[in-house]
Amino acid sequence: MSIDLEKIRAFFANDRFAASAGIHIDSATEDEVRCSMPVTPEHLNAAGTVQGGAIFTLADLAFAVHANLPLLRGENTSITTGQSNSISYLTVPRGAYLIARSTCLARGRNICVFRVEVHDDLGNFIADMRGNGFTKTAR
Repeated sequence: MSIDLEKIRAFFANDRFAASAGIHIDSATEDEVRCSMPVTPEHLNAAGTVQGGAIFTLADLAFAVHANLPLLRGENTSITTGQSNSISYLTVPRGAYLIARSTCLARGRNICVFRVEVHDDLGNFIADMRGNGFTKTAR
């Protein structure tokens, strides 16, 4: 089944927190989901660097999009929600925007695991996240 990027964007427009952060869903395939976010003054912490929560929100949306592709393709499944995650912040972003790239490490009937790498537009590796999702069995 094909993936309709506009349908994905419309569904996740309901994620008002991610939308308010300026996150954009750039592409979505079975192999990879890419999301980006411009760095604005609203994303900065007291030290003048990008707040960890902003970086996490970007990574979390890439994970959510990727984990829910089966639902958005119309498969007989329920929504997948985050069960747990771990993020490591590796360096301070220096670019004008951040890019999150999600890849699937494992997917079963109810459990899935994704890796999300966050880089800035200068190529710096900013954060590495593992997201574990749970899909309730469809009725």
